[in-house]
Amino acid sequence: MFTQRRTNLGIELTLLAALAALWGSSYLLIKIAVVTIPPVTLIAARVFIAALFLLAVLAWRGERLPGDGRTWRQLFVQAALNSIGAWTVLAWGQQYVDSGLASVLNSTSPIFVFFLTLFVTRHESTNVFKLFGACLGLVGVTLIVGIDALAGIGRQVAAQLAILLGATLYAGAAVYGERLTHLPPTVTAAGSMIWAAACLVPFSLLVDRPWTLSPSGAAILAAAVLAVLCTGVALLLYFRLVRTLGSMGVASQSYLRAGVGVLLGTLVLGEQITPAVGLGLLLAVLGVAAINAPYGWKRTAAHPGKPQNS
Repeated sequence: MFTQRRTNLGIELTLLAALAALWGSSYLLIKIAVVTIPPVTLIAARVFIAALFLLAVLAWRGERLPGDGRTWRQLFVQAALNSIGAWTVLAWGQQYVDSGLASVLNSTSPIFVFFLTLFVTRHESTNVFKLFGACLGLVGVTLIVGIDALAGIGRQVAAQLAILLGATLYAGAAVYGERLTHLPPTVTAAGSMIWAAACLVPFSLLVDRPWTLSPSGAAILAAAVLAVLCTGVALLLYFRLVRTLGSMGVASQSYLRAGVGVLLGTLVLGEQITPAVGLGLLLAVLGVAAINAPYGWKRTAAHPGKPQNS
């Protein structure tokens, strides 16, 4: 039988907005850092520093990493879905796809979560309102980045499919994260980043030979903020929200990220918000609200015959 988890929805939605702000601002930091730090080395440094930060948080809280191989295998799958695999295919695809279209394609993960949940895992409730919210949020993101961005669909098919694959991996990570809700968010975040660092650091040493690089001070600072705040702190929020809002709810932050980018552009670059962008922001927020509305939000822990910790 499904079991309920009760918590304060207002607090969780505030944390969801904070997560979207952290991940939405990561694009600006990445843009600053990659000027003098190659992408592979930047991602490797990001996960390595994040792993150290999360281990420090773990020690401060008096918590320990798991001691069984089964949990570590689950953490590897989580890392492969949420960081190693998704970040790799997205980085490749975004080299050939305009940023606007990439934002739209990358924001489809809530829709993938919905159908994975409906047809495969059935680990939490699904309803028409959640699907409506997912579609509404995607329309909002399209308006935010501009409908003209859709004109590029079909031109770089392989790259666009890579970005959709990245969104699918994000969706899979949100769904698979339900298997790790028996662990504290600090343990899940630290364990997944340890795996990511173990895979990506050797790869960066082989590909970029980072000891030969001369990164600027701005790039180093951007990489540090990206690692600690936009990765370490963000993952603590992410794995908490998987437990409280569920996979569909936590995935809905992808709609808010586009809005964060617009607000940053307004505050930092002095850009203007057009009526279409304003409508897009409103639809994105309404989509997130529909996905996380109280009627479908009292959390479901497990589906009959599908124990979460398996």
